[in-house]
Amino acid sequence: MKSTVEQLSPTRVKINVEVPFDELKPDFDRAYKKIAQQVNIPGFRRGKAPARILEQRLGRGAVLEEVISGAVPAKYAEIVSSGDVHPLGRPEIEVTKIEDGDRLAFTAEVDVRPHIEMPAFTELAVSVDDVQVTDAEVDEQLDGLRSRFGTLRTVERPAQQNDFVLLDLSATVGGEEIPELATTDLSYQIGSGELFEGIDDALIGATEGEQRTVTTTLATGEHAGQPAEVTATIRSIKERELPAADDEFAQLASEFDTIDELRGDLRTRLERVKSIQQGAQARDKVLKALLDATEVALPEAIVDAEYESRRHDALHTFDHDEQRLGRWLEQQGHTPEEFDADLRKSAQETVKAQLLLDAIADAEELSVTDSELSERIVYQAHRRGLSPNDYAQQAHQSGELGAMYADVRRGKALATVVHQATVTDASGNALDVEALLDAATQR
Repeated sequence: MKSTVEQLSPTRVKINVEVPFDELKPDFDRAYKKIAQQVNIPGFRRGKAPARILEQRLGRGAVLEEVISGAVPAKYAEIVSSGDVHPLGRPEIEVTKIEDGDRLAFTAEVDVRPHIEMPAFTELAVSVDDVQVTDAEVDEQLDGLRSRFGTLRTVERPAQQNDFVLLDLSATVGGEEIPELATTDLSYQIGSGELFEGIDDALIGATEGEQRTVTTTLATGEHAGQPAEVTATIRSIKERELPAADDEFAQLASEFDTIDELRGDLRTRLERVKSIQQGAQARDKVLKALLDATEVALPEAIVDAEYESRRHDALHTFDHDEQRLGRWLEQQGHTPEEFDADLRKSAQETVKAQLLLDAIADAEELSVTDSELSERIVYQAHRRGLSPNDYAQQAHQSGELGAMYADVRRGKALATVVHQATVTDASGNALDVEALLDAATQR
């Protein structure tokens, strides 16, 4: 077999292939066997008719068609596996010549990863936030813990921020009642932001038995993107009384004997969380610096596929109703053109990052171990509320394992870059990159 690669653009090639018929003997044997199993020829058991008889009955063309249908993809895969071409997506194959008994020729056009000139990783420098925990942040954590042990007490005053109210809700769109949005005896904490936009401000100052109405835009459901009149009737108002922040509470809520020990533990936990955030920030900022410093030609078809995937996910929220999406965008002050432009830009950034990190992984000869892939499977299974075995089976059946492998490998490629970059905190202190990456993996 002879093959040449013609560069059509930085991201697309045309592979020209010629295969002598001598190399197609296994393909002819396969074709005869397959055809013999599919036809009934008098005097022969199914699958036992010789090649000569099959060609007499069906014609040489049917045999050649069967040979080509199997040989062309196999020869293309053989070229790709040699490592000379790194395809992105499926090829467009065209058989250009069949000279029976002599040779078969075909071409394959396919998107490929472009050649990328890498910047010097050691010249990349980023700054991340300091790990600094304030007393106010510790107080906030302590108040959150105290709230778990708080009690609700009915009050006879107007509702305030953080009060708990019992509500009856109803809603209309265009003057028509929306039954699925009606409810009674709903317990709600003012300020939590878990109901309709604007409802928190409307409830503040309301008294027991009073009705408050707010005009809001529905975010989900059949009427997503449409303005609705939501009416809330306040049935009761309660405030949460918190236990005193003293040694007695520390002993009740934790393994510590004093409130100072409890506060110290909360501070340590916050520092750990901020260290994780700092590590993730370092990875994100190094990736952005890397992308800004690197030119990458983008395969249009790959960007289009990523864009369509993102648009499909966005439309899914609105049951794939373009008009509902349009109404929602209008309420948010955006146009469909701006929405599409943002989606495409995001798709371009994602494809650029993937191509660049894949190139780095190849250059560094990075691979993914079974244990690393297993860790990712366990992590994803936990996020989706599935057992690792069930999730692994689903991922295998859907073809998701390949994408997961690629994602882990890209993460290792980025870690390689972060190791060589200069990372400082906001105070100008050089940071331990190894510790940063260890923290980031705890997300």
